[in-house]
Amino acid sequence: MNKKLPFLLLLLLATMAAHAQRNRKVKVYTPYGKMVIRLYDQTPKHRDNFIRLTKQHYFDSLLFHRVIKNFMIQGGDPDSKRAKPGETVGNGGPGYTVPAEFQLDLYHRKGALGAARDDNPTKASSGSQFYIVQGKKWTDGGLDTLEQTRLGGRKLPVDQREVYKTWGGSPHLDQSYTVFGQVVKGFHVIDSIAAVQTNKADNRPLQDVRMKIRLKKKFFFF
Repeated sequence: MNKKLPFLLLLLLATMAAHAQRNRKVKVYTPYGKMVIRLYDQTPKHRDNFIRLTKQHYFDSLLFHRVIKNFMIQGGDPDSKRAKPGETVGNGGPGYTVPAEFQLDLYHRKGALGAARDDNPTKASSGSQFYIVQGKKWTDGGLDTLEQTRLGGRKLPVDQREVYKTWGGSPHLDQSYTVFGQVVKGFHVIDSIAAVQTNKADNRPLQDVRMKIRLKKKFFFF
């Protein structure tokens, strides 16, 4: 028997385990179709928390309870599962927060998965509430004004400016809310949910938009 085989097998298993923890994807099912979201390795606390809640089926039947066209769609409040029509929700969570994990190269382009939060001084994220960016397309003039007013003079990188001009997003949130994933499939779902009629008082859709989230399985070929 080749003595190298056990070692190679262990190495293969270790490589598979490491790969399984990287570039994890989740599938978000909605009445308007399915989105596939890649979770970023650069934000491990948010990634692992989201995966843990997904495995617990925590998000099943929760609502996208706050929808603002040309901005974002928000969900993840456990209180929304049994919320009555017209009832305002958005303050619920699992009872803990996640420390902020800002990264300069993770920004609020269309399809970005971000962590909602309240107005706490450390900008820690809600343990479960999240949003997905729809945003809008920007002009150079609009971005220049945004840098001077909302971003405190901080200049957006050239490549990010181009994405905001051609693809769209919500750059005023950059480096203030943690981005921890990106939609890679199902952008039309974002647009469809963002277009629903809402209660103008709290931006809750008039017709419930429920979700179900599952981990996307990986397949290995030898």
